[in-house]
Amino acid sequence: MTVKDSFPKVLTLESKFPCYRSVAKMGAKIGDSIVLVNASEVEAIMKSVKKNKLIPIYEICGLVSKKYNVKACCTLTTGIFIMIAANAAKEMEIEGKKNKNPYWCTPKAGGYLNEKYPGGSKAHKELLEKEGFKIIKRGKRYQVTDFSKYLVNP
Repeated sequence: MTVKDSFPKVLTLESKFPCYRSVAKMGAKIGDSIVLVNASEVEAIMKSVKKNKLIPIYEICGLVSKKYNVKACCTLTTGIFIMIAANAAKEMEIEGKKNKNPYWCTPKAGGYLNEKYPGGSKAHKELLEKEGFKIIKRGKRYQVTDFSKYLVNP
């Protein structure tokens, strides 16, 4: 892979892109520039979250989009990198190393907990409750109560 082929990569949005529907919800249209972010940028944003704050994927994408002056950020690659960062942080913790990534502060859109995080929704719930967040059950899913008041960039 050459430097030219590496991330971040700015692309012109096409309807065939796997992230098309989600970036269209953010206001991007076919022909707009979008960015495929790199994993280290996603992790750096996750690590910057202060105690008692939350940063869902759409806020991470908003910060990245603004940085690269594009309409949107690919939520698919961002979501994959969030999961990689969460699992790496948990792996470090298991190995007895200091975890500096509060991945549990990155819920899904709407403040819903991520069942794909290490330990599933139950572990995600416990980590958030340990920080003082109140979690409610909505059907089969869990959600941070009044999550919008805890957002990094409301």
